[in-house]
Amino acid sequence: MTLTLSPSKPVAYYSSSRRRHRFRPPRWLVLLLVGTGLGVGGVILVQERYLPPRISVAAGEQLRNSLDSSEAARIKQAADLAETSRRLAASLDERKRLADELADSRAAAGRFQEDLKAIVSTLPPDPRGGVVEIRAGRFMTTGTSLSYTVVLSRGRTTEAALPVSVQYVVSGDAVRGTSTVFTPAAQAASVGSSSIQHGTIALPDGLRPRQVTIRILDRNGDKSLGMRVLEVK
Repeated sequence: MTLTLSPSKPVAYYSSSRRRHRFRPPRWLVLLLVGTGLGVGGVILVQERYLPPRISVAAGEQLRNSLDSSEAARIKQAADLAETSRRLAASLDERKRLADELADSRAAAGRFQEDLKAIVSTLPPDPRGGVVEIRAGRFMTTGTSLSYTVVLSRGRTTEAALPVSVQYVVSGDAVRGTSTVFTPAAQAASVGSSSIQHGTIALPDGLRPRQVTIRILDRNGDKSLGMRVLEVK
């Protein structure tokens, strides 16, 4: 319907019964919502089909406890390894110290042997000679025992040490003045170019020793290698 207010300018009038236009969202908003949905769906699809399954809270707590236990075990193993390394280093240091002491002892023993050879060379020879010479000896009584020091030598200095048995036969007077002989067990020894034997012999009660016969035998005690009689001081 058209109303005419003035003859020169018509005015348009729309009835309220006419349908208004519907609201349409912008195209960019539609694209954004569609892309977001596709992205969420893709993430869910990848998680369900390709990624490992998600664990529960209880399983996660158990896994955390396992990790804590593993870390504690690793720390303990590291501490044990450090302690073992420390002990190993201390053992190596101790071994080096003992090796140095052994080397010093061997050097001292070598010097002692050289000194002993020099001293023995100044002693008079054994009057009886023999494979093993008894170069010198000293016997002293102390109460009911007899202490001794005997110097032995061999002419063949380049050979290995000779295993021998040393027999001491003690002659003396008993309580009533009668002569008696006391023969203790033979003692094993080893004689190189030179050797010093020293020790103590327990005497029977009442025996006053006057002299000692020194017999050098082979290790089996069958063959005589040297002999000498020395007075007791």
